[in-house]
Amino acid sequence: MAGLDGVERPWQHGGATAARWVPSADDEQALKALELYGDPTVEEVRLPSRPESAAIARRLAQCVVMRTWGLGPQIAEDVILLVSELVGNAVRHTGARAFGLRMTRRRGGRIRVDVRDPSRGLPCLMPVRPMDVSGRGLFLVDKLSDRWGVDLLPRGKNTWFEMRVSDR
Repeated sequence: MAGLDGVERPWQHGGATAARWVPSADDEQALKALELYGDPTVEEVRLPSRPESAAIARRLAQCVVMRTWGLGPQIAEDVILLVSELVGNAVRHTGARAFGLRMTRRRGGRIRVDVRDPSRGLPCLMPVRPMDVSGRGLFLVDKLSDRWGVDLLPRGKNTWFEMRVSDR
């Protein structure tokens, strides 16, 4: 299903409009992740650089977006997908032992997600063709976020995206 921005979202469920987070069985795992790893809105959460950390980051993002910030399911789906993409890139491409996840709500109705890792290798936005089976991560970040970028740090980099949520 394509959204108003023309981006295909096959994972979307039609018509969900709940504005507040209501726990379900799946959400218990999200709450457990928050308890075990910490709240990325309070301080940077350190996660091990393993494939299963993408699922942990998705659960943390779900808690933050729906429970803490009270945003609807559409924005939650987009944020969760983009968090997963940035975390997946950090796990796959940096060779790091761990990375950091931070989520902030900013003035002007914006949210920002930061994934910090010790590699100074820059991510590259590549053209995507319909039959490609990989390499879509930054393409999705570029299409679904309002802004994204990479800040080089003395030891590593911070890859981030921002989304306006006040008018969505």
